[in-house]
Amino acid sequence: MAIEVQNIFKSFGPNEVLKGLSFTFEPGKINMIIGASGSGKSVMLKCIVGLMTPDSGEVIFDGINFHEAEFKDVKEIRQNIGMLFQGSALFDYLNVEENVAFPIKMFTSQKSSEIKDRVNFCLERVNLEGKNKLYPSELSGGMQKRVGIARAIAMNPKFLFVDEPNSGLDPLTASVIDKLIQELTLEFNMTTVVVSHDMNSVMNIGDKIMFLYKGRKEWEGTNKEILHSDSEALNEFVFVSDLIKK
Repeated sequence: MAIEVQNIFKSFGPNEVLKGLSFTFEPGKINMIIGASGSGKSVMLKCIVGLMTPDSGEVIFDGINFHEAEFKDVKEIRQNIGMLFQGSALFDYLNVEENVAFPIKMFTSQKSSEIKDRVNFCLERVNLEGKNKLYPSELSGGMQKRVGIARAIAMNPKFLFVDEPNSGLDPLTASVIDKLIQELTLEFNMTTVVVSHDMNSVMNIGDKIMFLYKGRKEWEGTNKEILHSDSEALNEFVFVSDLIKK
């Protein structure tokens, strides 16, 4: 189920953040939005999922214009969106099981036994079986990310959005999270959109990549093509990212 972004503009007062962005996010693949801080990555993500409304342009889910759709269509699209926020965004007062069950209870009328089965499946899928009763404060950063992923897939979504999944994680844990996102994307044939500035993630799991530069799409391609780009801005971004890691 593809997502099409067509000629999106977004400004905040005199500050034009997105300047006519167009891109197609493909199903069964990890579509990455990359770029330096302030390039418009997070604003674009928020426009796609409906947390912000673009000034002009269209966001199309399965042929439906998200920002102009009828309520029932918007509701159906939202129910098919899973999202992992940058800081995991777990509810501190809920345990792991309750966090993962939250969207199921909100959007469905499933029985408690059905919800529990789904929660256990999702926790097992992210290698956290038996951690149901722990609270976020009792988990490492990597485990919190995995709980966030379990909650994001709880509704068996068609679309998965991930904002800086490796922020604050050590390289080994980041690699585990990347692999998990990749496996789930293929397993559930989701349209996965990842916002990242981590070049390790880009090279390891990025199928289709859009590089934003000052609110515009500067380049798009695959992770195999990125090292052969003619874009000076992209080459500088890749080089500086690699230099910082060293």
